[in-house]
Amino acid sequence: MQKILILGASGLVGRALINEFTEGFELYGTYYSSITRLSNDKQFQLDVQQIDKLMEITRSIKPDIVISCLRGDFNQQLKFHKELAIELKNKGSRVYYFSTTNVFDGDHSRSHIETDLPIAESVYGKFKIECENILKGILDERVIILRIPAIWGKDSPRLNFIKESIKNNSVIDVYSNLVCNNLLDTVLAKQLRLIIENNLKGVFHLGSVDMTTQGQFFEQILSKLTSKKGILRYCLYQDKVETCYFRINSNRGAIPSSLQCTNQDIISYLLE
Repeated sequence: MQKILILGASGLVGRALINEFTEGFELYGTYYSSITRLSNDKQFQLDVQQIDKLMEITRSIKPDIVISCLRGDFNQQLKFHKELAIELKNKGSRVYYFSTTNVFDGDHSRSHIETDLPIAESVYGKFKIECENILKGILDERVIILRIPAIWGKDSPRLNFIKESIKNNSVIDVYSNLVCNNLLDTVLAKQLRLIIENNLKGVFHLGSVDMTTQGQFFEQILSKLTSKKGILRYCLYQDKVETCYFRINSNRGAIPSSLQCTNQDIISYLLE
């Protein structure tokens, strides 16, 4: 049975991965402050500054697969992932690294596919590009890059923010001209399982298969939750009147239609 170590197992994505991978794998995870539902001997408190402790954990577990969905200081994360890659370089482990749509936030003229060269303007996007490159430079094809859009779940911060805004009658700013895609935590976990079980390699763009503006997506959620449509405040992204794209698309054909979803599928699931 393969051993999987999830770095950042207590977050939204990490929790979904635990639920999906409990059967069929020997599962371990790290957390920063909130413990996971893994047994005590299978989870470890870890901060991104604790690189020595990371080495102890990986050498003790000897994972076949490491999945990184960590958060934290960008510079420290770069050091953390570099040392992780060096530690695993001469071992057979594979690393699955969660990256982001933001690696393309320097070009909003179109959607982007896996073969497009990342170009970022934001500090976050530039950090993710650098981390991708560090891992690929050391591990080559044994690192698999998973670029994801906004992730939603039934207990996700994004959905909870909307519910709290309704409760407090607080304004929610949305972009009327920013085309996005989204993804469910549960669907993401199933897609990653397929990638792992089939030993697929390279870069993957994982997101809803259709497009919607951020404003339209929030409108549909609010229409199911409240009559307070007035709490949405529409803005123009970067003060531009033209349509801007913050969307990743895939040309790989690796994910079957049964494991894909639309934006409406996401909304229906969240509010069922």
